[in-house]
Amino acid sequence: QVQLVESGGGLVQAGGSLNLSCEASGRSFSTYTMGWFRQAAGKEREFVAAVEWIDGSIKYGDSVMGRFTTSRDNAKNTVYLRMNSLKPEDSAVYYCAADLRLDLTDCLIDERRCQYWGQGTQVAVSS
Repeated sequence: QVQLVESGGGLVQAGGSLNLSCEASGRSFSTYTMGWFRQAAGKEREFVAAVEWIDGSIKYGDSVMGRFTTSRDNAKNTVYLRMNSLKPEDSAVYYCAADLRLDLTDCLIDERRCQYWGQGTQVAVSS
């Protein structure tokens, strides 16, 4: 059974940092783009970051550029999200996703365009 399992969420004060991990199992994801989305209560899902599988190119959403860093370890089937300088508006459920397509932002149009999703991990940033 293929699974993506996020971990590392929690409560942090504004200005603080958190590290999220997403471990994939059930198959190799070395040829999958892996990335992160988030969804705050009452808001639409937002693209956060993704690492392409072909050349390791990384894309970030505008709201996290310069504060968040994503990386992947294919040997561990894991993608990471380092979140610095957190703001209350970063509070959301963070989801890991994976697909063969290079551009995961397509999954904002229809989440079914991403073949795999994790269950999400909650991040809360207090002011």
